[in-house]
Amino acid sequence: MKPVSRREFLLTGAAAFAFSAVIFRSAQGWLADGQQYLGMGLAEPLNGKITPPPNDEIDPIAHTLNRLTFGPTPGEYSRVAKMGVAAYIDEQLAPESIENGRCNRALARFCDLWGEPLGEHYEEDDDALSPILRRVTTLRAIYSKQQLFEVMCEFWSDHFNIDPGKGDCRWSKPSDDHNVVRKHALGNFRDMLRASALSPAMLWYLDGHANEKRKPEDKANENYARELMELHTLGIHGGYSQQDVMEVARCLTGWTLRSKKKTGAIKSELFNLKKALSQPANWKPLNDRGEVYFQPQAHDGGAKTVLGQAIPAGLGEGDIERVIDIVATHPSTARFLATKLCKRFIADEPAESAVAAVAKKFTESKGDIKATLRTLFATPEFLSSAGGKMKRPFHYIVSALRVTNAQTDGDKPVLQFLEKMGQAPFRYPTPDGYPLEATAWHATLLWRWKFALALSNNQIGGTSIERAKLQRQLGGDTALMATVLNRRASAEEGDAFLKSGDGLALLLASPGFQRC
Repeated sequence: MKPVSRREFLLTGAAAFAFSAVIFRSAQGWLADGQQYLGMGLAEPLNGKITPPPNDEIDPIAHTLNRLTFGPTPGEYSRVAKMGVAAYIDEQLAPESIENGRCNRALARFCDLWGEPLGEHYEEDDDALSPILRRVTTLRAIYSKQQLFEVMCEFWSDHFNIDPGKGDCRWSKPSDDHNVVRKHALGNFRDMLRASALSPAMLWYLDGHANEKRKPEDKANENYARELMELHTLGIHGGYSQQDVMEVARCLTGWTLRSKKKTGAIKSELFNLKKALSQPANWKPLNDRGEVYFQPQAHDGGAKTVLGQAIPAGLGEGDIERVIDIVATHPSTARFLATKLCKRFIADEPAESAVAAVAKKFTESKGDIKATLRTLFATPEFLSSAGGKMKRPFHYIVSALRVTNAQTDGDKPVLQFLEKMGQAPFRYPTPDGYPLEATAWHATLLWRWKFALALSNNQIGGTSIERAKLQRQLGGDTALMATVLNRRASAEEGDAFLKSGDGLALLLASPGFQRC
């Protein structure tokens, strides 16, 4: 098949959007369903002079914003131009210092639920928490000013992927998101790895809760041990053997949790019932579901050897600490993680020089994620990679909502577009997480065009943009195009914008916006 040229794409897209826009304008849409939310003032205040990117190519400011965020908002380029790229990176690496009131307002309705102890999550209906987790994650990506932090939360959620549809994960994944991913996203990798290994959700998802050796003939469950080395640390070509998998599985025997379906939970309910009958009215029951604990009687206490390192007999629950130390500091782990980080921030096939530099800093810093990212952002390969990556669907949709200064509730209509494109948060069924490479997402182009049309014409329920106001505040067509594309539009792009009948939709579906 003959490749489609950039000009052919633009001209064909212009005709298609002109036709489709007529259809959309004749529809009533779903906007009435979300009117109660649109008055919350979540759109970014655009005060003062807004300077769009002034160059024909993506400059270092726009490039930094493209890669460290889910897409800049209309006023972000001006702000970073004033403070400088280095200061902006410093700011993003210290998210706790960033005022985040707009995001907090967007999430206010979910605060009570998210503040509950894990055990109380088990009182929710089977399918109640996962949709809220997806919605909260989407709203954070759209409205948070702690953008690099949110980008890294997405990265680690894929790296330590858990499908909430399996067993107790439907109740425990929100806790995993808070206590593993968000707590350690810009912290230390070894700490995050340990937290993940003992996460109730991970113990359920990869069957660690069932990894027991009570009799001499019992064999350890290898599911988590294999993924720990293949996906979380060393990588599939990291130099471990099947014997190493078996030895790690032996080290991890005995760890389990009090689940909704296990005897421990039933005993707790009986205990609560007996106590409730004899206690004052204000007595609160013990809810220990989701609690992780170690069973010495179910642990293989013998000596083991993992990746050539001896682990003596009799350490008990200390075995897990030795395993985490061994795999977290292994040279293959540094290289595996460096490669994935470079794929996320530089290119689908990153240069060896960049991977080596990032792996070296990861090792020297003993897994310090901030230090590792600083090194990555300073590599020549990062600085010269502008416009070279295709946005994944989540990045694409969030960046479109951010650049149009949309107000949205992040509810089903937005999430349905993510479902159609194949990247709704926390819906990937296997432990490897959503792929980073562009080839996995080429089939999503049609739904991207449909989303661009729907957003441009206010046909997404619970979501609204003010096109005329945005265009006026930015200073007209030229500034709008530069803001969306992160550079000045080419003559062909400008011509297509004017002839399309729906210039904003065309911009949002153009190759220039779909790449970063």
